[in-house]
Amino acid sequence: MSTTQLQPQKCGPLREREQRASAAVVGVFEVEFLDHKDGVIEYGTALRRDIAAAIRRHRPELVITLNHRDTWGQVAWNTPDHVAVGRATLDAAGDAGNRWIFPELAEQGLQPWDGVRWVAVAGSSTPTHAVDATPGLERAVASLLEHRTYIEALTNEDPETYVRGFLTQHAEATGERFGGRPAVAFELFGR
Repeated sequence: MSTTQLQPQKCGPLREREQRASAAVVGVFEVEFLDHKDGVIEYGTALRRDIAAAIRRHRPELVITLNHRDTWGQVAWNTPDHVAVGRATLDAAGDAGNRWIFPELAEQGLQPWDGVRWVAVAGSSTPTHAVDATPGLERAVASLLEHRTYIEALTNEDPETYVRGFLTQHAEATGERFGGRPAVAFELFGR
């Protein structure tokens, strides 16, 4: 069934269930949704505050986000949601540690957290680092397959064939640049 055939009130909860199932496959059991409306996410203080609050809540050293640039490698236009979330996450990593920004978060018990050491941008056209994808490739395939409804809306191809081809092709292409082994690349920003 195509996601375009599902009404937003049904599609949202379905995508959340798929995301939780996908995360569980790779050992992530806490998934938090910030409840910004899909398709119209806007960069701004509300999004930065919500991401900064999540960073203060979870206190990570590494934050991974989406490509914040207008294009994917200057060949395909990026979505406004990805751009907004990616850019807001880069900014929120600093906001989370600044006691003067979003003081209402401290009043809610979310004290500043200046422990983010790196922000890694996935899908960057200018990656600086890569991780060997070989050990996790099968789990990645299984995880992405949990997004079955979304995948079936993208292609008429068998979902597993599509997912395996997509992930393998990208990992092998990245590996050509980073040492020859299949890899996942990130643009890493130190803080």
